[in-house]
Amino acid sequence: MGSEPDCAGQTSVQPAVVGREGLFARRLPRAVSALRHRNFRLYWFGQMISLVGTWMQNVAQGWLVYQLTNSPLALGLVGFSTALPVLLFSLFGGAIADRVSKRNLLVFTQSISAVQALTLAGLTATGTIQVWHVLVAAFVLGTVNAFDAPGRQSFVVEMVGKEDLMNAIALNSAVFNTARIVGPAMAGVLVSLPFVGIAGCFFLNGLSFLAVIAGLLLMRLPNGSRRESDEPIWQNLTAGLRYIRGDATVFTLVTLVGMASIFGMPYATLMPVFARDILEVDASGYGALMSAAGVGALMGAIGLAALGRYRPKGRLLTAGNLLFPATLLAFSLSRWYPLSLLILVAVGWSMVTQNATTNTLLQTTVPDHLRGRVMSVYILMFQGMMPFGSLQAGAVANAVGAPLALRLGAVIAAGYALLVFWRRPQVRQLP
Repeated sequence: MGSEPDCAGQTSVQPAVVGREGLFARRLPRAVSALRHRNFRLYWFGQMISLVGTWMQNVAQGWLVYQLTNSPLALGLVGFSTALPVLLFSLFGGAIADRVSKRNLLVFTQSISAVQALTLAGLTATGTIQVWHVLVAAFVLGTVNAFDAPGRQSFVVEMVGKEDLMNAIALNSAVFNTARIVGPAMAGVLVSLPFVGIAGCFFLNGLSFLAVIAGLLLMRLPNGSRRESDEPIWQNLTAGLRYIRGDATVFTLVTLVGMASIFGMPYATLMPVFARDILEVDASGYGALMSAAGVGALMGAIGLAALGRYRPKGRLLTAGNLLFPATLLAFSLSRWYPLSLLILVAVGWSMVTQNATTNTLLQTTVPDHLRGRVMSVYILMFQGMMPFGSLQAGAVANAVGAPLALRLGAVIAAGYALLVFWRRPQVRQLP
């Protein structure tokens, strides 16, 4: 889409729409230079609305499951059901993203996500919701995400070109983490209101997908779709995997993300337990805890945008790799709510520094014709490993308690980060 294959089978990436972008676009400062592209503006503002709804649903769903079951293991199973399809199907999603119209792919996936949210809203509002409904809905959403995420990741460079790619990644991270602040805070308030409640959060999320669907349909794109080759899809998959396995630096980057996803990211799955049983706060306090991590993540995204030309970026990555597990360890030890909020700000900052920097380094170094598949492996590590993380965290928390479960995971993630620091010094020097 928006490009033609060259003689080597690679794709020369250009913005999907080239030309005059209007007075508004020309006056934008360099810090938001990606917004000068009309298609990216439509995408970005649509995502701003949709992601708030997504975070509202995440918070409401966790609170609902814990109300229904009082079980940390049930929370882990829901997380497992959401992320397992990413593990199973994201590689296929990456190969398909290299072949088809990404706009059409995203319109389809966003529409299915809207139906999923509205279905949960109806079941909850009628009082017929059961845990197995949530598990099935989570699996459906995870399957959609397995195809949606590689499409979104590889679509960005086609909207803005390589020149503004780094800025676009930072802006996407900023809007994602702004939604992490606003969405949980709104959900914490709305869940407590009898005339809105959990069902209302699901319903509002379903409506929010209309914003991103409208943005996609309003884009001006060239005719035709991008297609890399006529080879069978399994050959495309193995070519991408061979590239990653043969490049020690790329392999290290994606495994760092995987280890953090398994042993660090489940802190969010266990957050209802920390909120209600450890810190003894209600739904609004739970929303504030989630928002605190979002504040830190937004700070990290803004910092990365400001440091867009900093070299070497590998040092920023190393800082995130080491600080993320360290801050999780500190959070697991806290029993004072205000201190926990402050620590979660640091958790969010270090998490987004690690993941957004990895995303940037991968997208700016891999060959164009492999970008969809490499980013699908990144997504596999980031989201696809979460089922194991959610399941192990829920099971360990059920046996020994949430604080110790989080503590053990943080120690393992820190150990791998230190191993990379020692055995892969070239990672610290990545430009």
